[in-house]
Amino acid sequence: MSPTHQHLEHKVLRFSSLLAAAFAVGGLVIGILLGSIVIVFDGVYSLVSLLLTLLSLATAKVIHAPRDAHFPNGRAVLEPLVIAIKGAVIMGVVIYSMYSAVQALFSGGVSLNIGVASGFALVNILGCAYAWKKIQVMSKSHQSGLMDAEAKQWKMDTILSVAVGAGFLMAWAITHTTFAQYAVYADPVMMLLISGYFIKVPLEMMVGSGRELLQMSPNEELVEEVQQSVDAIDQTHNVTLSSVLKVGPELRIELSVKPQANRVMASDELHRMKAALNRTLAKVPLDVKLTVNMAS
Repeated sequence: MSPTHQHLEHKVLRFSSLLAAAFAVGGLVIGILLGSIVIVFDGVYSLVSLLLTLLSLATAKVIHAPRDAHFPNGRAVLEPLVIAIKGAVIMGVVIYSMYSAVQALFSGGVSLNIGVASGFALVNILGCAYAWKKIQVMSKSHQSGLMDAEAKQWKMDTILSVAVGAGFLMAWAITHTTFAQYAVYADPVMMLLISGYFIKVPLEMMVGSGRELLQMSPNEELVEEVQQSVDAIDQTHNVTLSSVLKVGPELRIELSVKPQANRVMASDELHRMKAALNRTLAKVPLDVKLTVNMAS
């Protein structure tokens, strides 16, 4: 990864951590004062996001360090490991919030100052949407698993804030009907609905990063793109694709080359073949690591 890409990654993570800190403090204070499960969840989620962003920032600083005896294959594997941890922690927060919402439903609901709660929700919607779009724009020129995970976190927080705002608006409307006594159930019901949607995102994060940690084959589109690039090489010798692995920011490609009968592959031929493949794969927003094995 280029120094410019690394600088951008650090900049995005620092920006995300500062906003997460502000939303965490605001959500926890307002949520506790109002007694709202949803707002407390929003604050806890922002706090968790802050801690996980700091973890990502620390990881981004060491992931590009040179290989050594402890990491002979490099530190790229730290990226999916961090994403798996982030997914697992977010999953835990969501499950605990679902449990709290069920408890509130069976204990008579939650009475709220809907006006204050709605105002906080509006501020959250604007702030989270700004963070989500800002990170998307900042990371548009370079792809990174860590930056993508940050964008997903803020996307989830934006959706949460919109759902919270809509729920409080509905609760306010209910208070002006003959069903006003049921307005106290709006907060826990919102939490259950939001949790049901949210649980999919950390699950996808854990599955995707788990596949990389287990060195499973990446998505079919990426493998097909690499295969087409290999096929496009002007092959004087028989070149076959042995394996394709995506590990964090790296795309590890292993080729097998079988020279034609009674011919020896010169080093300059091998160099040209590698250069041609790297050119065709330049459009892939990953750090290509190419290994060539000579078949007998």
